[in-house]
Amino acid sequence: MIAIVRRSSVNGVLNAPPSKSQTHRFYVAAMLSTGESIIEQPSICLDTKATLDAIKLMGCMVSAGKSTVRILSDGAPKPPEDVVNCHGSGTTLRILTAVSSLAPGVTILTGNKSLKRRPMNPLLNALNRLGVKCYSASGGKPPIVVIGGTVRAGYVEIGGGLSSQYVSGLLFTLAKVDGRSTIRLATPLVSKPYVDMTIDVLRMCDIDVSVSEDYRVFELNGPSTFKPFRRIVEGDYSSAAVFIVAAAITGGKVRINNLRRDSLQADKAIIDVVKAVGCKVETGEDYVAVEGVLDALESFEFDASNSPDLVPPLTVLASSCKGVSVIKGVSRLRFKESDRVEVLTSQLSRMGVKIETHGDYMRVYSSTKIKGAIINPYGDHRMAMACAIMALKAEGETVIRDAECVKKSYPEFFTDLASLGAQLELRR
Repeated sequence: MIAIVRRSSVNGVLNAPPSKSQTHRFYVAAMLSTGESIIEQPSICLDTKATLDAIKLMGCMVSAGKSTVRILSDGAPKPPEDVVNCHGSGTTLRILTAVSSLAPGVTILTGNKSLKRRPMNPLLNALNRLGVKCYSASGGKPPIVVIGGTVRAGYVEIGGGLSSQYVSGLLFTLAKVDGRSTIRLATPLVSKPYVDMTIDVLRMCDIDVSVSEDYRVFELNGPSTFKPFRRIVEGDYSSAAVFIVAAAITGGKVRINNLRRDSLQADKAIIDVVKAVGCKVETGEDYVAVEGVLDALESFEFDASNSPDLVPPLTVLASSCKGVSVIKGVSRLRFKESDRVEVLTSQLSRMGVKIETHGDYMRVYSSTKIKGAIINPYGDHRMAMACAIMALKAEGETVIRDAECVKKSYPEFFTDLASLGAQLELRR
């Protein structure tokens, strides 16, 4: 499928899609809980489907309705009878690699070509130190083989600078292990809000987690019994960010409902950025409204260490700001669904955006002449969405190939974008 996007403004009201990150964590917590858990309004996309299919393989009984998923579990993961295919979901791979160490037997986890680029050695080394026999079949990357049932409580050290998902996986796992466990980070934690979200879900299930003030030490006393739960998944700031930026750069006005003011999501930081560049922003208990200001946006600096998924839409925003904007903490983006630093630079440059990369930061220059182009998102959903938003300011048509890659996180993206007035069409 290709998407053809033409210059247009966006205006209107939209409901944010459910949070993918929270849905993943609710599914894993439900597998570890004894009894039936009910998740309302879950994210329905390829990534969360990968986690739901995985927990079925690991012994859960799942009943999925139109807007509700019921998960019945005895709280003890089982060795799957088949390979766990995580497809393109790094969250599924990393959290379930750790959790599968609780299952007494062999678990094999793999994924698509993109996922097989993801480094796993830090997590595998940590699990080995906790008594788990596990290894990579491909130089520290998937496929991963875990021989579970021997994980023990204790002290483990792991770097915090590559992926917070390692920490989340260890927290879910060690909560179920008999004894006192300590996770110490050898380097500062990136994407801290995602670990906050994991801890919030653990505490929702009556699990006691102690965290040091600097987020370098985490302590648990196991084994804990996870309490089953019923929860509504909140709206997703990562997905909403593209529409917020779309309004900002086109001078449009968009209100996005289902965004909690008290959310722990890292990408809530988009609100502070659009305020800083000069947009009119209104926030309520469960909505965000943004009105853009054409040709009057100020440059900005942003550290994306906690919010890597904001880098694509923020790069688009920066191209519409005066002067030069700087986005820091981008080196980890080279290990996402694509090398996002390279893809952002190569594809947006086709549209007239000047980007310089310097190690862990990017400099994005004000671009007054944006032109349509043929875009290859390299199978990366966030690249496709970012380029579609950039196309709203471009002269002529922008053709986005492989547009169906947005199904990884946001299947209704193009439908929702069109509902706000964007001029686009989809072709096969």
